[in-house]
Amino acid sequence: MSSRIGLRFFNNYRAAFRNASAPFRRPGAGPQAHKRRFQSTDAGASSEQQQSTFQRLWNSPVGLKTVHFWAPIMKWALVIAGISDFGRPAEKLSLTQNAALMATGAIWTRWCLIIKPRNILLAAVNFFLGCVGVVQVTRIFLYRRSLKDGSSKEAAKDLEHEVTDSAKAIASKAESAVKSS
Repeated sequence: MSSRIGLRFFNNYRAAFRNASAPFRRPGAGPQAHKRRFQSTDAGASSEQQQSTFQRLWNSPVGLKTVHFWAPIMKWALVIAGISDFGRPAEKLSLTQNAALMATGAIWTRWCLIIKPRNILLAAVNFFLGCVGVVQVTRIFLYRRSLKDGSSKEAAKDLEHEVTDSAKAIASKAESAVKSS
């Protein structure tokens, strides 16, 4: 029964869309006329040249009127906050927070270059977010290594234990929340 409803819906709206393109057809043209272009590529190129820089930025798929522009602008606040933490002592920095910033920056930088429309502004902010995370994690690692008399293996093991312990704590909280609900 549900497939018939879907099929009816599809057929009705397909006919509506065919009729909606009727004003764009030339008089006397066949049913394939709606597939033809109405402008050559030269006409489109000349209209792009006539637009001002602001108009091109405004009408771009990643322009000022889209979330593809404003989300990266707001995300720069995370980068600025991370840069401001460069002045904080390394013992007061959170390893998990900075590792998350580093991973987020790396993952989303790559993703921003794959998606369509390609968003270079978002890729740039994610790249710098990852760089800030790398610097902070390196500072934490070097600080903890200096506490262990220069043993980098012991400092790395301590960092590993801290990350796994925090992950286990989060997992246990999630399990208890699931059991209680």
